[in-house]
Amino acid sequence: MPLIHYILKDGSTRTVQAKAGQTVMETAIRANVRGIDAECGGSCACATCHVYVEEAFFERLPPADDMEAEMLDEVAVDREDNSRLSCQIVVTDDLDGLTVRVPQRQA
Repeated sequence: MPLIHYILKDGSTRTVQAKAGQTVMETAIRANVRGIDAECGGSCACATCHVYVEEAFFERLPPADDMEAEMLDEVAVDREDNSRLSCQIVVTDDLDGLTVRVPQRQA
């Protein structure tokens, strides 16, 4: 099972064992990771699961689709080049060790 590392607002890291096929957001919610609010439940409609993906893994992800890109443009707080919605990142074995940073504040 892949491990996902969440860097929290206070700088600490929370490592969670993920299930392939679930999203990074679902993994965070299941493990009660602080800062991933996921108010829309993963339907790509709120950006409260916004994360910054570590550069080493960012290129491994499929590009954001139009809906995710629009949501990040219009709703995500402090968007950066490596911003993604964790509800749109499906965990695979290839993502073992994925590190994401939780923004200081969510939308």
